[in-house]
Amino acid sequence: MHDFAELVELHQNMVFRTLARLTGERDGLEDLAQEVFLRLFRAIPNFRGDAQVTTFLYRIIVNVVNDEFSRRKKARLASPIEDQEGGLEHPAPGPAEVLEQSQIQEAVDAALLKLDTRDRAILTLHYQEGRTYEEIAAILGAPMGTVKTRLYRARERLKVMMKEWTKTCETK
Repeated sequence: MHDFAELVELHQNMVFRTLARLTGERDGLEDLAQEVFLRLFRAIPNFRGDAQVTTFLYRIIVNVVNDEFSRRKKARLASPIEDQEGGLEHPAPGPAEVLEQSQIQEAVDAALLKLDTRDRAILTLHYQEGRTYEEIAAILGAPMGTVKTRLYRARERLKVMMKEWTKTCETK
């Protein structure tokens, strides 16, 4: 039990950060993180050590986020239409450069949320979490070539969205 407490302490910042990036929200992260660590606790006896614990944890995080989005989709379909907007809030702008950077980050966050979960996960793992192709392949349970292809395609989709955002900004 002591070892599990150390695992939680060691990885809790990464879990919260990754959950925030994948969901685009800050509300409810405690519940999702609790689910991640609960699943880790249940799975530890079966952990063979073939991969790093972080790789194992990232896989659990992706599964928890996928399950959460599936749950939300079912709830949305079962309830009347409501305002579904969300996203990470950004601090109040300072000088013009900080404002511009904040707007760009906001646009990237919004664009990421428009991508499907698989694209968002692979972009987040690679660019925001700094995971290698090998680690992402292990996390997603996909061949290396598939990871490279998915990453390329997700990056291209994000690039198109950002070009559209830039055109919109230029016309204002």
